[in-house]
Amino acid sequence: MRHPLDIIAMFAALWLLAAMVLDALTPKELTAVMIAIAIGPATVITAVFYYLRCPRLDFAVMFAALWLISDIAMAFVSQTQLPHFLIALGFVPALLIGIVLHWQRFQHRHERLPAPSVKRG
Repeated sequence: MRHPLDIIAMFAALWLLAAMVLDALTPKELTAVMIAIAIGPATVITAVFYYLRCPRLDFAVMFAALWLISDIAMAFVSQTQLPHFLIALGFVPALLIGIVLHWQRFQHRHERLPAPSVKRG
């Protein structure tokens, strides 16, 4: 059973770790507090969906979308332009999930039913 206090502790630690790592990667004008404010709502929403036991695929897609939104929020709160690699880093989870979904569809293509044919009569 997932205890709410365990989930809060886990996501708070991940939130703090992400804020500190992104602080090291971003320009000095963007502080850890500004980053924490930008990624905080996404962390809370992710924790709620984790607590509600969303299916893995839905959780992964939601996480990728929230990560991209957080990246955009950091760009808005920053006074200087973010490095290009950090902007590209926002698209990485969505890209990876898209690759996995297409790979699974490719692997299971033989299990799909063939399209019905139109009979002329």
